[in-house]
Amino acid sequence: MNATLSVSEYLDAPNEQLVAAAQLGENEAFGQLASRFERMVYLVCWQRLRDHAEAQEVAQEVLIKAFEKLHQLQEAKAFPGWLKSIAVRHSINRCTRRPPTIAVEPHTIDRADVRHAAPVDSLLAKERKSQLHEGLGRLAMLDRSTLEAFYLNGRSLREMSDDFAAPVGTIKRRLHVARKRLAKELEYLQPA
Repeated sequence: MNATLSVSEYLDAPNEQLVAAAQLGENEAFGQLASRFERMVYLVCWQRLRDHAEAQEVAQEVLIKAFEKLHQLQEAKAFPGWLKSIAVRHSINRCTRRPPTIAVEPHTIDRADVRHAAPVDSLLAKERKSQLHEGLGRLAMLDRSTLEAFYLNGRSLREMSDDFAAPVGTIKRRLHVARKRLAKELEYLQPA
Protein backbone atom coordinates (compact mmCIF):
# COMPACT_ATOMS: atom_id res chain seq x y z
CA MET A 1 0.00 0.00 0.00
CA ASN A 2 1.23 3.51 -0.74
CA ALA A 3 2.43 5.61 2.14
CA THR A 4 -0.50 7.94 1.60
CA LEU A 5 -3.79 7.19 -0.07
CA SER A 6 -6.46 9.61 -1.12
CA VAL A 7 -9.71 9.72 0.85
CA SER A 8 -11.60 8.03 -2.01
CA GLU A 9 -9.06 5.21 -2.08
CA TYR A 10 -9.66 4.62 1.65
CA LEU A 11 -13.41 4.56 1.04
CA ASP A 12 -13.05 1.86 -1.61
CA ALA A 13 -10.26 -0.18 -0.02
CA PRO A 14 -11.06 -3.66 1.28
CA ASN A 15 -10.90 -4.19 5.04
CA GLU A 16 -7.72 -6.26 4.83
CA GLN A 17 -5.91 -3.47 3.01
CA LEU A 18 -7.08 -0.92 5.57
CA VAL A 19 -5.93 -3.15 8.44
CA ALA A 20 -2.49 -3.51 6.87
CA ALA A 21 -2.24 0.26 6.33
CA ALA A 22 -3.39 0.99 9.88
CA GLN A 23 -0.81 -1.43 11.24
CA LEU A 24 1.81 0.60 9.37
CA GLY A 25 0.65 3.70 11.23
CA GLU A 26 -1.82 5.23 8.79
CA ASN A 27 -4.41 6.71 11.12
CA GLU A 28 -6.80 7.52 8.27
CA ALA A 29 -6.99 3.81 7.44
CA PHE A 30 -8.01 2.98 10.98
CA GLY A 31 -10.49 5.86 10.90
CA GLN A 32 -12.13 4.25 7.87
CA LEU A 33 -12.23 0.87 9.65
CA ALA A 34 -13.79 2.51 12.70
CA SER A 35 -16.45 4.13 10.48
CA ARG A 36 -17.26 0.80 8.87
CA PHE A 37 -17.53 -1.15 12.11
CA GLU A 38 -18.73 1.36 14.71
CA ARG A 39 -22.39 0.32 14.27
CA MET A 40 -21.54 -3.37 14.72
CA VAL A 41 -19.48 -2.58 17.83
CA TYR A 42 -22.30 -0.44 19.26
CA LEU A 43 -24.88 -3.21 18.66
CA VAL A 44 -22.70 -5.84 20.34
CA CYS A 45 -22.31 -3.55 23.35
CA TRP A 46 -26.00 -2.67 23.43
CA GLN A 47 -26.98 -6.35 23.35
CA ARG A 48 -25.20 -6.89 26.64
CA LEU A 49 -25.74 -3.54 28.34
CA ARG A 50 -29.25 -2.56 27.17
CA ASP A 51 -28.45 1.09 27.77
CA HIS A 52 -27.85 3.49 24.86
CA ALA A 53 -25.44 5.89 26.59
CA GLU A 54 -23.45 3.12 28.22
CA ALA A 55 -23.26 1.15 24.95
CA GLN A 56 -21.95 4.23 23.15
CA GLU A 57 -19.34 4.80 25.83
CA VAL A 58 -18.15 1.18 25.78
CA ALA A 59 -18.14 1.18 21.95
CA GLN A 60 -15.77 4.15 22.02
CA GLU A 61 -13.55 2.34 24.51
CA VAL A 62 -13.56 -0.72 22.24
CA LEU A 63 -12.44 1.28 19.21
CA ILE A 64 -9.68 2.94 21.22
CA LYS A 65 -8.52 -0.45 22.53
CA ALA A 66 -8.58 -1.88 18.99
CA PHE A 67 -6.49 1.05 17.75
CA GLU A 68 -3.96 0.50 20.55
CA LYS A 69 -3.78 -3.29 20.05
CA LEU A 70 -4.07 -3.47 16.25
CA HIS A 71 -0.40 -4.43 15.97
CA GLN A 72 -1.27 -7.71 17.76
CA LEU A 73 -3.72 -8.78 15.03
CA GLN A 74 -1.89 -11.30 12.86
CA GLU A 75 -4.57 -12.08 10.26
CA ALA A 76 -6.11 -9.01 8.63
CA LYS A 77 -9.18 -10.99 7.50
CA ALA A 78 -9.96 -11.71 11.14
CA PHE A 79 -10.43 -8.01 11.97
CA PRO A 80 -14.27 -8.06 12.24
CA GLY A 81 -14.30 -11.08 14.56
CA TRP A 82 -11.36 -9.75 16.55
CA LEU A 83 -13.10 -6.41 17.01
CA LYS A 84 -16.34 -8.13 18.00
CA SER A 85 -14.54 -10.20 20.65
CA ILE A 86 -13.08 -7.01 22.14
CA ALA A 87 -16.59 -5.51 22.22
CA VAL A 88 -18.03 -8.58 23.93
CA ARG A 89 -15.23 -8.64 26.52
CA HIS A 90 -15.56 -4.93 27.31
CA SER A 91 -19.35 -5.21 27.59
CA ILE A 92 -19.13 -8.17 29.95
CA ASN A 93 -16.55 -6.33 32.05
CA ARG A 94 -18.82 -3.30 32.26
CA CYS A 95 -21.79 -5.47 33.29
CA THR A 96 -19.84 -7.13 36.08
CA ARG A 97 -18.40 -3.87 37.39
CA ARG A 98 -21.55 -1.77 37.45
CA PRO A 99 -23.89 -1.86 40.41
CA PRO A 100 -27.37 -3.21 39.80
CA THR A 101 -29.84 -0.50 38.97
CA ILE A 102 -33.38 -0.35 40.22
CA ALA A 103 -35.71 1.15 37.64
CA VAL A 104 -38.55 1.87 40.06
CA GLU A 105 -38.97 2.80 43.66
CA PRO A 106 -39.42 -0.21 45.98
CA HIS A 107 -42.88 0.95 47.10
CA THR A 108 -44.00 0.87 43.45
CA ILE A 109 -43.13 -2.82 43.24
CA ASP A 110 -45.18 -3.52 46.36
CA ARG A 111 -48.23 -2.00 44.72
CA ALA A 112 -47.82 -3.85 41.42
CA ASP A 113 -51.03 -5.50 40.29
CA VAL A 114 -50.25 -9.17 39.79
CA ARG A 115 -53.82 -10.00 38.81
CA HIS A 116 -53.04 -9.07 35.23
CA ALA A 117 -50.29 -11.54 34.41
CA ALA A 118 -49.40 -12.10 30.78
CA PRO A 119 -51.43 -14.86 29.11
CA VAL A 120 -48.30 -16.87 28.35
CA ASP A 121 -47.38 -16.83 32.06
CA SER A 122 -50.71 -18.32 33.06
CA LEU A 123 -50.48 -20.93 30.30
CA LEU A 124 -47.00 -21.94 31.43
CA ALA A 125 -48.14 -22.11 35.06
CA LYS A 126 -51.08 -24.36 34.09
CA GLU A 127 -48.77 -26.59 32.06
CA ARG A 128 -46.27 -26.89 34.95
CA LYS A 129 -49.11 -27.67 37.37
CA SER A 130 -50.48 -30.31 35.02
CA GLN A 131 -47.04 -31.89 34.61
CA LEU A 132 -46.52 -31.83 38.37
CA HIS A 133 -49.80 -33.64 39.02
CA GLU A 134 -49.06 -36.12 36.26
CA GLY A 135 -45.59 -36.72 37.73
CA LEU A 136 -47.08 -37.22 41.20
CA GLY A 137 -49.55 -39.69 39.72
CA ARG A 138 -46.71 -41.76 38.31
CA LEU A 139 -45.04 -42.16 41.74
CA ALA A 140 -45.56 -45.02 44.17
CA MET A 141 -48.22 -44.37 46.82
CA LEU A 142 -45.72 -43.83 49.67
CA ASP A 143 -43.68 -41.28 47.67
CA ARG A 144 -46.80 -39.46 46.49
CA SER A 145 -48.41 -39.32 49.95
CA THR A 146 -45.15 -38.12 51.53
CA LEU A 147 -44.76 -35.26 49.03
CA GLU A 148 -48.44 -34.32 49.18
CA ALA A 149 -48.44 -34.25 52.98
CA PHE A 150 -45.40 -31.97 53.16
CA TYR A 151 -45.82 -29.70 50.12
CA LEU A 152 -49.53 -29.64 49.40
CA ASN A 153 -51.00 -30.11 52.87
CA GLY A 154 -48.31 -28.18 54.74
CA ARG A 155 -47.68 -30.88 57.33
CA SER A 156 -44.56 -30.48 59.47
CA LEU A 157 -41.98 -33.24 59.76
CA ARG A 158 -43.15 -33.97 63.30
CA GLU A 159 -46.81 -34.22 62.18
CA MET A 160 -45.80 -36.48 59.33
CA SER A 161 -43.83 -38.61 61.75
CA ASP A 162 -47.03 -39.14 63.74
CA ASP A 163 -49.19 -39.66 60.62
CA PHE A 164 -46.85 -42.22 59.05
CA ALA A 165 -45.75 -43.80 62.36
CA ALA A 166 -42.10 -43.31 61.43
CA PRO A 167 -39.21 -41.37 62.95
CA VAL A 168 -38.51 -37.83 61.67
CA GLY A 169 -35.23 -39.02 60.13
CA THR A 170 -37.13 -41.59 58.07
CA ILE A 171 -39.58 -38.91 56.92
CA LYS A 172 -36.70 -36.67 55.84
CA ARG A 173 -35.18 -39.54 53.88
CA ARG A 174 -38.54 -40.38 52.27
CA LEU A 175 -38.96 -36.73 51.24
CA HIS A 176 -35.47 -36.66 49.75
CA VAL A 177 -35.97 -39.88 47.80
CA ALA A 178 -39.49 -38.90 46.69
CA ARG A 179 -38.24 -35.51 45.41
CA LYS A 180 -35.56 -37.24 43.35
CA ARG A 181 -38.07 -39.68 41.89
CA LEU A 182 -40.49 -36.87 41.09
CA ALA A 183 -37.69 -34.93 39.39
CA LYS A 184 -36.99 -37.97 37.18
CA GLU A 185 -40.66 -38.26 36.29
CA LEU A 186 -40.84 -34.55 35.46
CA GLU A 187 -37.76 -34.86 33.25
CA TYR A 188 -39.49 -37.67 31.41
CA LEU A 189 -42.61 -35.50 30.93
CA GLN A 190 -40.71 -32.52 29.49
CA PRO A 191 -41.25 -32.06 25.75
CA ALA A 192 -38.19 -32.81 23.67
